[in-house]
Amino acid sequence: MKPHPLDNPVWSSLCSRHADLAQMNGGAGRYPPDVAPFVAIDPTAPIVSDDLAALIAPGESVLFVGPAPRLPPPWQSDAPVLIAQMICNDPIAAGDGVGPEIVELSAAHVQDMLALTALVYPHYFRPRTIAMGRYIGIYDGDRLIAMAGERMGMDRYQEISAVCTHPEFLGRGHAQRLVARINNDAIEQGRQPFLHVSHQNSRAKALYERLGYAWRADLPLTSVTRIA
Repeated sequence: MKPHPLDNPVWSSLCSRHADLAQMNGGAGRYPPDVAPFVAIDPTAPIVSDDLAALIAPGESVLFVGPAPRLPPPWQSDAPVLIAQMICNDPIAAGDGVGPEIVELSAAHVQDMLALTALVYPHYFRPRTIAMGRYIGIYDGDRLIAMAGERMGMDRYQEISAVCTHPEFLGRGHAQRLVARINNDAIEQGRQPFLHVSHQNSRAKALYERLGYAWRADLPLTSVTRIA
């Protein structure tokens, strides 16, 4: 049975939509460190530790989403944590047009995006993460207070990511409007939206369920460090 592309989303993305960003070596692949912390393996490859070693610097920590190999020293692997992968089949009605203007974010906004994600979405957003897709946001004056965007992607699927709101502006519907815009645009393009969320993030899970997202699978999130 052919594996589902969402079961190994990083590998599927590196081999398709993000082939231009991918750093590949044998049965291993990764995003550049300034784009995203994710690595992946070809599950059919027999041995990948040497392939990974050529891609990951000594002392660097990276993340697997889905299949992760058993790695011998000098690798250190943390125990995997299960995260929820959720999908949406239908457009979201979010009252777009009611509320502050939604703006398209570009390279000119990266410092604002890094400042916001450092508060509520640390570690995952990097200086060139914006190269992975489209990002949109809401400003209050000259301060970015909410954002959402596209991360991993395949021909028929689009991950929604970096959904975050400044703590001072929670509860105003900003995240709902932003997710609806990205979600609905993906559906119009013939792609099914999906996202990943921690089971411990009950506020975010409740929002996504309210918007129509449903659980698809639990995937292991595994942090691995190549010991110097």
